[in-house]
Amino acid sequence: MEGMKKQLIGLSLVQLREIALSLGMPKFAGGQIAKWLYVRHATDISEMTDLSKANRERLAAEYEIGCRAPIDCRTSKDGTIKYLFPTTDGKFVETVFIPDGDRATLCVSSQVGCKMGCAFCQTGKQGFDGNLTAGDILNQIYALPEREQLTNIVMMGQGEPMDNVENVLAAIEVMTASWGYGWSPKRITVSTVGLRKGLRKFLNGCDCHLAVSLHSPIHEQRLNMMPAEGAMTIDEVVETLREYDFSHQRRLSFEYIVFKGLNDSRMHAKEIVKLLSGLDCRINLIRFHEIPGVDLPSSDEEGMLRLRDYLTAHGFFTTIRASRGQDIEAACGMLAGKRIAK
Repeated sequence: MEGMKKQLIGLSLVQLREIALSLGMPKFAGGQIAKWLYVRHATDISEMTDLSKANRERLAAEYEIGCRAPIDCRTSKDGTIKYLFPTTDGKFVETVFIPDGDRATLCVSSQVGCKMGCAFCQTGKQGFDGNLTAGDILNQIYALPEREQLTNIVMMGQGEPMDNVENVLAAIEVMTASWGYGWSPKRITVSTVGLRKGLRKFLNGCDCHLAVSLHSPIHEQRLNMMPAEGAMTIDEVVETLREYDFSHQRRLSFEYIVFKGLNDSRMHAKEIVKLLSGLDCRINLIRFHEIPGVDLPSSDEEGMLRLRDYLTAHGFFTTIRASRGQDIEAACGMLAGKRIAK
């Protein structure tokens, strides 16, 4: 929009140095700005007191920090908090804070809505309304009230990260660079259904953990649940992953929502073992909790345990993910959908 100031959050050290030079500042001022953003978490340019007053005024004439506080939240009895953040272009995205003992995980969104159209996902039912900028992705951390408690980031919120891979990688650069947050890539996990171009770019340019949404090892069934299977089959995803090393820095996991009587049979278990044979990976089984307009059967404890035990017996580290935030509708898209309806 004409007249709007540009946002500093999300910019790299190189970009901040270029801005400094363009405004007549010394190149090293870019590093000073980066420190105010990613170390001191300034909320206004006036706080950058090691820049001269004239330089602060020049910077503020064209730029703003871009820190946008959440406009709504829901707190669960288990401590999970779901936040609704505004974006730079007036839309809304969800972020979920999940405390767990000495760990605190933030589930971050990468898009407004989603193109993937997965049958079990509330976000997909809302359609796609745009990519988040690197700044919008980072603002979910920057403006989070519990920011200092964070130990882990999972990009498993609204949207498909590999469909917005440039901005996702730009945000991760800030999170992991020495001039940014300086976090280890081991603190960050990025989720995907499997998109050919974005997946390759991520694997070649990032050491963060990867989580692949599997949900069925059978092509026809996965295609019915996840239309993205038509563009890149799960077989092709797995063959691509076999080209990369997941034995050291980067961890590979497969997410598997369990639907009673639909994808929890012995046949499905055997096909999972066959598909993933030889891959250094883990499998996370997830309970399905009902969402409006989705007629899929919820899993039961017996089926979850049976599937876990079979996979474990065949050499796969398999866990059942604890459900969090059910009383605040922590599934992706619920809170944003209500805001859009208003």
